[in-house]
Amino acid sequence: LGKNIFGSGYDFDVYWHGGAGAYEVGEESALMESLEGKRGIPRIRPPFPAVVGLWGGPTVINNAETLASVPHILLGGADWFANLGPPKNGGTRLFCLSGHLKRPGVYELPMGYNLKKMIYDVGGGIPGDRKLKAVVPGGSSTPLLTADEIDVPMDFDSMMKAGSMLGSGGVVVLDDTTCMVKFALRIMKFYQHESCGWCIPCREGTGWLKKTLTRFHSGGGLKRDIDNILYLSQNMLGRTFCPLGDAAAMPTISIVKKFRQEFEDHLEGQSCAFEKESKIEHLPVLA
Repeated sequence: LGKNIFGSGYDFDVYWHGGAGAYEVGEESALMESLEGKRGIPRIRPPFPAVVGLWGGPTVINNAETLASVPHILLGGADWFANLGPPKNGGTRLFCLSGHLKRPGVYELPMGYNLKKMIYDVGGGIPGDRKLKAVVPGGSSTPLLTADEIDVPMDFDSMMKAGSMLGSGGVVVLDDTTCMVKFALRIMKFYQHESCGWCIPCREGTGWLKKTLTRFHSGGGLKRDIDNILYLSQNMLGRTFCPLGDAAAMPTISIVKKFRQEFEDHLEGQSCAFEKESKIEHLPVLA
């Protein structure tokens, strides 16, 4: 950022390294492995990065959104920034609104901003004034909220009480035309593709879940598979080196529990009620 900044004798150099876009490298220890030219997989901890990090030295890791807040805190002060949100959840957050919205986009809002207001006031509501079905409140790894659960502040504590998480602030709005089986499949395809394959519960779990959900979506689901999806997902929780296993499992569990009837509607050759014009070839998996 400069040589001899303001005559202080202090130099601050920034080096920018472009990544290949692997989701797994968002995990802090996998990020350091990637920067060192190794395969981007998580490290066993301890030691933690603050003790042994990049190239063996103490390392502080922050994301871009955190660094973007620093100038505002320096200008306005820590108390000013903290008072922008509720107690213990102060400051602002960048929320990415997407899905079935009239005004999708990235908005900076105070922590604690009401999710329902965010959807209808900031995001403009749902096109065609269709009914809201579900909301992903904090990115694809967070449990979904149904339409009657969205009157909640968007901060860490409130979202935890609501049974979900604030996560990355990626809000995805789903209207009543959405097939929740297909949505669960799209999420699982992503996590199965992005799994580094190191941990067996994640590697095998995401693979089998993708196969099972693919069969469900193609109309070949079996009744026992609904509970198998829950069983596989629950056995991934807390059993991997990084949170990717949990990230794949948590939304899947919430979708099955809150929209189980849609899974039952896909049983034994029944086509998707939301995609009657679409016929997907049945894949004989988990038979």
